[in-house]
Amino acid sequence: MNRRTGADDAVVRTWSDEEGWGVLDCPSTPGGCWTHYSVIEADGFRSLTPGTTVHLRWEHPGQDGYAYRATWAKTL
Repeated sequence: MNRRTGADDAVVRTWSDEEGWGVLDCPSTPGGCWTHYSVIEADGFRSLTPGTTVHLRWEHPGQDGYAYRATWAKTL
């Protein structure tokens, strides 16, 4: 499998605390980047708020219908 990786600043499009995942948007991940709570760098309950900016590391191919998947994210 040919994996590509990168990093960028992204904006949280959607987030579901109940399901533990959401989608981040940035120029280097067209169509959105699937993101799981387990890759968020934070203390305590890990969650993201739609509209906030995060720094993101991603890989391609992605997951669950998204071409990109986050491997690390942290709110700026």
